[in-house]
Amino acid sequence: MSSDHISDKLLPERLVLFDGVCNLCNASVQFVIRHDPEGRFRFAALQSEVGQEVLRAHGLAADQLFDSFVYLREGQLYQRSAAALYLLRDLGGIWRLLYAFVIIPRPVRDAVYDVVAKYRYKWFGKRDSCMVPTAELRGRFL
Repeated sequence: MSSDHISDKLLPERLVLFDGVCNLCNASVQFVIRHDPEGRFRFAALQSEVGQEVLRAHGLAADQLFDSFVYLREGQLYQRSAAALYLLRDLGGIWRLLYAFVIIPRPVRDAVYDVVAKYRYKWFGKRDSCMVPTAELRGRFL
């Protein structure tokens, strides 16, 4: 599949792109899966072909975003703290309340996000390869 063939109409309504070798990122994906029993969210590693194509289709330099959490929501692409906040809002339940942090100016939120992103491997570790989903979860990964 090339970026010429990717279209928001072919993508799921809620797609989470994550660093597939980051332990914190993988734990975050597992968190979303546990709190999304309806299976509304889909996932792809930033390093995957699909992840790279989605980024290119949205005019982003894919190789520079491995430290970013990316959330494609109804055709709109969110990065960093905005991605996390919109995902929590869409996750619903008590997690929706965390969206209130959107009142903090984006530069401040993203500065905190950037510190965690910079040290995530040091603090949480790194895998040798991307996560391989279990058979029952395989359909949620692109």
